[in-house]
Amino acid sequence: MEMPIEKVREFFAKDRFATLTTGINIEEVSKHYSICTLKIEDKHLAALDQVMGGVIYTLADFAFAVAANEPTSCVVTVNSSIDYINSPKNDYLVAECKCIKDGKRVCFYETIVNDGLGNVVAKVSTSGMHI
Repeated sequence: MEMPIEKVREFFAKDRFATLTTGINIEEVSKHYSICTLKIEDKHLAALDQVMGGVIYTLADFAFAVAANEPTSCVVTVNSSIDYINSPKNDYLVAECKCIKDGKRVCFYETIVNDGLGNVVAKVSTSGMHI
């Protein structure tokens, strides 16, 4: 059973690092799928005025959490790998997370982070475990 997006947002508001500190928004959610966004601000920049890699990873990790968890199933990350591909060409990041396989105990997801203009910024592969 899927929850309305308002309920999903309410539940994940408890993830204060992603939502309050980082400023990630949940834009779309369905079973095994999510889209989350982030407006890049000065606080997200590293010393060379580029987006800190940890910000991009946090966005992807949060999108995985939103896509993989549902009212009847709790999933935690077992392993995650990120490939940084390009710097964003604007001040906006979009993470789209899709399920590749959802097994009885282990699941696999792929998250593509782009800059909203279609330029791929990063690709993240995550495996999770149902607990």
